[in-house]
Amino acid sequence: MDLHFGDSKPTDEERAAVDALLGPPESSWEGADRTDADLRWARGGRAARDRRDLLLPGLHAVNDRIGWISEGALDYLCRRLTVPPAEAYGVATFYAMFSVRPRPATVLHVCTDLACTAAGAGDLCAGIEARLGPGSGVSVERSPCLGLCERAPAALAIRAGDPVRTAVSAPAAVEAAVLAASAPDAAPEEPPAVAAVPQAGDPSLLLRRVGVVDASSLDDYRAHGGYTALRRAFELGPAGVIREVTDSGLVGRGGAAFPTGRKWQATASQPDHPHYLVCNADESEPGTFKDRVLMEGDPYALVEAITIASYAISAHRAFVYIRGEYPRAVHRLQYAIDQARARGLLGDDILGQGYRLDIEIRRGAGAYICGEETALFNSIEGYRGEPRSKPPFPVEKGLFGKPTVENNVETLVNVLPILTMGAPAYAAIGTGRSTGPKLFCVSGSVERPGVYELPFGATLGELLELAGVREGLRAVLLGGAAGGFVRPDELGVPLTFEGTREAGTTLGSGVVMAFDDTVPLPRLLLRIAEFFRDESCGQCVPCRVGTVRQEEALRRIVERTGAGAADDIALLREVGRAMRDASICGLGQTAWNAVESAIDRLGAYE
Repeated sequence: MDLHFGDSKPTDEERAAVDALLGPPESSWEGADRTDADLRWARGGRAARDRRDLLLPGLHAVNDRIGWISEGALDYLCRRLTVPPAEAYGVATFYAMFSVRPRPATVLHVCTDLACTAAGAGDLCAGIEARLGPGSGVSVERSPCLGLCERAPAALAIRAGDPVRTAVSAPAAVEAAVLAASAPDAAPEEPPAVAAVPQAGDPSLLLRRVGVVDASSLDDYRAHGGYTALRRAFELGPAGVIREVTDSGLVGRGGAAFPTGRKWQATASQPDHPHYLVCNADESEPGTFKDRVLMEGDPYALVEAITIASYAISAHRAFVYIRGEYPRAVHRLQYAIDQARARGLLGDDILGQGYRLDIEIRRGAGAYICGEETALFNSIEGYRGEPRSKPPFPVEKGLFGKPTVENNVETLVNVLPILTMGAPAYAAIGTGRSTGPKLFCVSGSVERPGVYELPFGATLGELLELAGVREGLRAVLLGGAAGGFVRPDELGVPLTFEGTREAGTTLGSGVVMAFDDTVPLPRLLLRIAEFFRDESCGQCVPCRVGTVRQEEALRRIVERTGAGAADDIALLREVGRAMRDASICGLGQTAWNAVESAIDRLGAYE
């Protein structure tokens, strides 16, 4: 068996990028001859298992500083972590935001997903590419959803060597996007994270600090009620916190709607330790951006909520997995974590209660599938972000094979009002089966796109009225690319998990995307199919093959209707059923949903 590393050498800058993350290399490794190094790698052993979870941060360290990952840099990182190079290469090439080939130091990501396509992303891309040709020092990449749907069409510039400094135009125009990439200091400021227009009636619970407090100030957060919920949690004790969350009726806000208290209780009762808390901030569903707004506008709320959840399940280490397209959210949240640690709100003895916790941020790198909880665990552990078969379920064997709670940002932030106002008062909001408030991401053909907070039970029509839906409404997509379409005469559907289910659609993560009659529906469906084909991890045959066949059929019939499309529509139904019934995870199981609803409810090809 050939255990030889590649002959490429890392540059001094590549070494420095890795060493800045991992610390100076062990002296025994530096100067060891090739045979010794190979033997160390071949044995692997405990060092490889313990440090492999630093592979993704290591890849980011090189990509951030250099702009791409060379063979020499990958080789050096593998030596430091004792990870087989072939496996590390498989991880590096799994993510869309990494490159293993030379490219310019600045990458301009231009969103071509649903809301941006409807807002003219095609013309924007063509204009940018005409201005930024070869030799410009900028790589223009057509990207899936950037989570900036309220700014459609959206563009995001990321510069190597300065991963925090990004530029976004809102909405993007050719000149502004070119400036963002080539002269960011002269480009328009990135807009702040702001919730949508204020709503009449009850004050918001989840968005009330967004755009009001200084997101960087811990003192400002505490002056607006921050850390009241954590003090209440310490009064109740872990079991009391879980009881309050259970009695509130809180269910997961990511789309599955699993009871949060039951998940926490199942994890807390596991005898195997350590326990972990993982916050899923990888909201890659096209049309979703609520978690970004919360992290950018109220980061300390998430830090406090993670602390409470970790305390309840006896976890002493928590992870936040943030999608790579959210550099500002990463920066804001890391600063909040650092400030909380410095002020005794994280660390060995939080608020003098003898409870210890630390929170680590892990950045994704452009993989929709990592929103699935077990794929996310694999990604954190340093493997390709491919879903695991269940059972065992994460509450028994999750991250690093230990009991794990995984919740998204919105779910966790709901814990704060539950503890401050009490479970009965919280449960009185919304409906009997869908309690509390819900955040909705409204975009597309509306005058005021943004994040809206409403109690469960409001109708789709009421939400669109707040957002200012435009004339000529053709369809509304609920739940994003994995959701379903409803007609303009179905706006009375109640926005609850059970209400949308009874109406034959889904609430999902809260995506509400409106499309007027200027948007060509067949091309929109083709874009959805392209998205799922690109994002399939390829692990299981039904999804790997089915998403390709779905795209091929939609491409053939994009300009056809009626009898000319009948055979391909029959094929789509057959492929869709196979994906839904046999795929390992939710990506393949839902890849047919939007297309099916467009055919059956909207008569897309009649």
